[in-house]
Amino acid sequence: MNDKNLNYYKKKLLSEKENARRFLLKLKDNDMTNALFETSSELSFYDNHPADLASEMETMEKGRALREHEVTIIKKIDEALKNIEEGTYGTCKRCGKEIPSERLEFLPYAEYCVHCQNELNAKAQSNTVGRPIEEDVLGYPFGYGYNDFSDEVGFDAEDSYQAVSAYNRIENTYEYHEDDEDDYVEPIEKISNEQYRSQLPD
Repeated sequence: MNDKNLNYYKKKLLSEKENARRFLLKLKDNDMTNALFETSSELSFYDNHPADLASEMETMEKGRALREHEVTIIKKIDEALKNIEEGTYGTCKRCGKEIPSERLEFLPYAEYCVHCQNELNAKAQSNTVGRPIEEDVLGYPFGYGYNDFSDEVGFDAEDSYQAVSAYNRIENTYEYHEDDEDDYVEPIEKISNEQYRSQLPD
């Protein structure tokens, strides 16, 4: 890559770094975590609705995710600027081929060519290390369980559901009841507002 192109990409990288830095300052000025901090510093959460706390937590998490994203971009830009100084800018770190200018125009801090980046993305998606062991039993789509697809007569997902539901039963009770108000409404709850007011002293 010639010096003219390197200077162009260097200016582009510095401009993107400045934009990311400004965005970080806006996040800091807005302080998306401030509302949650104020709420969490209260002595009691008794008068706070759980939905309010959840909304504040979501706002805080969004702010944190945006901040981490911008910091990651700044690190990539710094690495690209270092590569310009070392003369390795615009070369794929995986295959060693030149990264097309169209890609660098769109993503000036790109480390890999499109082909290598696609391979890395596919590899990351297919990597199942660290996934919960339950996913092997549940299978895909969820809802199928152990021994559901074999011809053996044995213990399958339906049997496991029945075994678990057996522990949820209370003896000598009916699982379903008809809507009979007399069975489960207490007498005090049957009094209307008018009846209640008429019983109050004047």
